[in-house]
Amino acid sequence: MRYFSTNHKSKHVSFREAVLKGQPEDGGLYFPEQIPKFNFWKDFHEKTKEELAFRIIKPYVGDQIDEDSLFQICAETVNFDFPLVKLSDSISVLELFHGNTLAFKDVGARFMSRCLRYFSKKLNKKIVVIVATSGDTGGAVADGFWQVENTVVFILYPKGKVSQIQELQIASLGGNIKAIEVNGNFDDCQRLVKTLLNDDELRRRFYLTSANSINIARLLPQQFYYVFAYQQWQETSAPVISVPSGNFGNLCALVFAHFSGLPCEKIIAACNANDTIPRFLKTGKMQIKPAIETLSTAMDIALPSNFVRIMEIFKNDLKKLKTKLHAVSISDEETVQAIKRVYQTFSYILDPHGAVGFAALEKYLEQSHSKGFFLETAHPAKFDVVVKILGNDVLKIPEKLKNLLSRHKESIEIDVDHLKVKDLILSFCA
Repeated sequence: MRYFSTNHKSKHVSFREAVLKGQPEDGGLYFPEQIPKFNFWKDFHEKTKEELAFRIIKPYVGDQIDEDSLFQICAETVNFDFPLVKLSDSISVLELFHGNTLAFKDVGARFMSRCLRYFSKKLNKKIVVIVATSGDTGGAVADGFWQVENTVVFILYPKGKVSQIQELQIASLGGNIKAIEVNGNFDDCQRLVKTLLNDDELRRRFYLTSANSINIARLLPQQFYYVFAYQQWQETSAPVISVPSGNFGNLCALVFAHFSGLPCEKIIAACNANDTIPRFLKTGKMQIKPAIETLSTAMDIALPSNFVRIMEIFKNDLKKLKTKLHAVSISDEETVQAIKRVYQTFSYILDPHGAVGFAALEKYLEQSHSKGFFLETAHPAKFDVVVKILGNDVLKIPEKLKNLLSRHKESIEIDVDHLKVKDLILSFCA
């Protein structure tokens, strides 16, 4: 498998090169030359998670990682549960918070870190990973890359815009994990990362890459849990799948899986007040407004990076895209009401992002006779707002999170200035 840039100006590269570079020189995103078809449906229900993950990712990796090592990487990536929990006759929830950092990002971060560990054995330069986060990506990347040899990770996050627990997951490990608080929003962090990834001096001195979903090794393994969910799906009809969507990496992975053969009646991009894509699907015009702060902070993104990949999959045919993708904007008020209603009705606690996914799915199903599931992308205990909505007595804090509260934060505060971040990188990696 080779990978080209969505800007179509950089040369095609191998999986290894795409992972190590993170982003093509022309500023686009790497995209596979072909989308493979799943070939495991015959004995689908009998396969383990490890076997399914290996079968899904093998065509994308090709001969860049030997089969035994790749299977081991897959086994370590999916060694926790992904239960599909039924709430009602028509709505189920896919729980993606049973990994180390209690967020769906654990899958992509674990897979990518292990790929880089494999590739680093034959490298003569240090690997520098730069990642922007609005919350859970940072914690998952920190956990996945901590103590990986020959690798230094710089995690940029907007100051004051992540929860206490998320910040501690990012900034309490130390060692090869460097936490950088940016005086700005997530879009500022993301622009800094893209600028730094294209810095000629940094590229010469290091293997420079990103652990955001712009890196193909972060995005592609997120197909795994959609297949695991379908393995548990009991209905005869294909599900409607609602994905809380910020940077659209998770939703893009679902689109890849669907084009590979995963049955799906409709894909819902569940957005918060940052409604760039819902407006685009209605008007055909991509109009970018400044990001709006909401309760679902990880989705406070004005311009989703991965939407260009989704357009690539659909050959930039908006009409065809609209037949499969439905996008809806959910307000903070609707988010709060969803959290309250789901708890009162089903005794189930949603995080703010899962609440957006639930509300979007519920709206869609009101207009159809379909059934579907939404993604609960992180444990609700990671978000202070859940306690404010439901009260202190409702939410039990998992032991993994309790242990975090005794740690100390180690971070560097910085303005939105890529040269200052570059100086930090050079000083730590000299």
